[in-house]
Amino acid sequence: MEDLVESILDYIRSDYTDYAIMLNGEWGSGKTHFWNNKIRKKIESMELNGKRYTTIYMSLYGISNLEEISKKIFIETTQLMDKNLRKYMNSKEQKTIPEYAKTGLDMANFFGVTQNGDKIDYADFFSTDDKVLCFDDLERANVDVIDILGYINNFVEHDHIKTIIICNEKELSTKLKSSNLEMKTFIATYLLDRQGELNQTDKPMVEKIQEKIEHIFDKANDYERIKEKLIGETFEYAPKFDYIINGILMRYENDPDFIRFTRENTRLIISTFERSGTRNLRILKHALNDFKKIFEMVNKNYPNTSNRIMQTMLIFTIAISFEIKAGKVTKDKFMNIKDNEEYKAILVSSRVLMDNRQFYIKEFDSNYYYNFKADYRFFKFIEYYIRTRIFDMKIFKKDMETIRNTIDVENLPGYKRLLTEEYWKIPDDDFEGIIKSIIEEVKEGNIELIDIVKIYAYFSYFSRKNLIDYDIKTLKVIFFDGMNKASLKSQYCQNVEEELAKIAIEEFSEDMNEILKHFNNLNIQLLEKQYREMAEEIFRCIPMKMEQFYEQFDKKCMEVPIFKYCDPYQLFQRISCASNEDIMIIKEKLLARAEKYPKQIEGEMANVKLLKQVMDDYLKDKQTTIKIVILREFSKDIGSILGKYKPKMFNN
Repeated sequence: MEDLVESILDYIRSDYTDYAIMLNGEWGSGKTHFWNNKIRKKIESMELNGKRYTTIYMSLYGISNLEEISKKIFIETTQLMDKNLRKYMNSKEQKTIPEYAKTGLDMANFFGVTQNGDKIDYADFFSTDDKVLCFDDLERANVDVIDILGYINNFVEHDHIKTIIICNEKELSTKLKSSNLEMKTFIATYLLDRQGELNQTDKPMVEKIQEKIEHIFDKANDYERIKEKLIGETFEYAPKFDYIINGILMRYENDPDFIRFTRENTRLIISTFERSGTRNLRILKHALNDFKKIFEMVNKNYPNTSNRIMQTMLIFTIAISFEIKAGKVTKDKFMNIKDNEEYKAILVSSRVLMDNRQFYIKEFDSNYYYNFKADYRFFKFIEYYIRTRIFDMKIFKKDMETIRNTIDVENLPGYKRLLTEEYWKIPDDDFEGIIKSIIEEVKEGNIELIDIVKIYAYFSYFSRKNLIDYDIKTLKVIFFDGMNKASLKSQYCQNVEEELAKIAIEEFSEDMNEILKHFNNLNIQLLEKQYREMAEEIFRCIPMKMEQFYEQFDKKCMEVPIFKYCDPYQLFQRISCASNEDIMIIKEKLLARAEKYPKQIEGEMANVKLLKQVMDDYLKDKQTTIKIVILREFSKDIGSILGKYKPKMFNN
């Protein structure tokens, strides 16, 4: 960064220049801060040929005409000519008049300046001696950029004033191409029509219109031409963020607890900032200010909150700030997530069911929590605070009570503590007691099946390191028995790989394979149990709650071989009691499902064949009615579904 400072100062030191220089960088990356704290001070401390330079800074943000630029120049320079005003500004250690003080004032009357009773031309009052002009926010002006650069060129080319332009050329390019797009499209379409090119099929219509717009309204080329004439050098502002972020943290030196925590987690702040994919330091500053309030509220109301939870809150606050404030995502992506459990459920659905609607949440999680293991990763009170600017105490307390009762160390059972906290952080005095309590919980089968697998990985490691008095053979007996008992109370685990990735052991021992094999067998049984219960619940809706059946079937059963888990005789009885219309709808759903997901549902075909046999047995010698005709068609369509599969799969 010092090289960049020296390059800019070399431009100022040059005896003769007829060009300006440009400082280009992304929004919020600290360009203006760099000017104020590095460049301006250096320029104003320079003395060349017995003279000292004075800097004149102007933001073009919101400028709607060139006269306003002249006014700004007049205001900033006249304060240096007026002794009383200069004395006042020096006493306040201010370099510029505050914007609010300028608003509503007729500056000419304020300074007692008139010109034959007419409105003055502020540019006439501009003194060019020993000045350095700095124009900031070029891309945010409401005046045509070409006109502004032409205006600035008068100072540079004719008066040879040292001039620095600060901008974001990426946004400037977008602005040049997108301005008055509707009008440009209309004119381009009109001209293509007049020239007889509109209906020709040699190129896509969109491409023709785009080429015509660029040919007629090529502001980008105009910009490049005047830039080539005006700008002698363009410097890319790419700051060293480690240094800058450390500087940002210095503002919190008066808060010892907060500055200690942020200093200890500087790498976490920097890595989260880098993962945002932006260079916007302004958003980071706001995020750290928001986190300061969160940090204070947590320490005040829940003083024993673990360091790991606070670190996760820090990551989440910075991440959610960038996602919302950098315009990456609409606020409703997070608005409808009510708590951490729902957040984790969305992750499961996006990974296991390949639900693309939740793809963004999956990307958010894998990006910001990469290599950072935490069971609690979504804080509703923080999301609500960042999104609405309201710190809701009710949501805050609900989140914190959940954390305290399920995650945080002081209130956790021993096995939860082992799974959520790095084992080496457990004090030696607590370790033996935690091991004993975990063994008892495992023996009783009181722990979720997947958690027993994770615990075994730790215990196997502890055994090999002689941290516990259990050999591998004894551990396997205890854990196998505990897994069998736990399977009677546990739920099927969908995201096995994700759960196993939380284990803070780099390499599994060979004995872990036996545990995993036993777990997989039990987990499949749990899935079968889950599907049987789901089938019973859904098919029970026929024939009295058909709307509920349709909703549940469409939502849960389209890619699940649900007929494998039903009784064909009972199911046919329910179908035969349904209305003719409902029977037709059921049949159409089965046909559409078989067409779309043949591979996923092939496991149910043995039972589907039985359903057809039951249906055919019922239809024998039945007198023809509308329902009988519909059921015969139903049986025929089931036969067409079965015909797509090999006969051997019906023999299960």
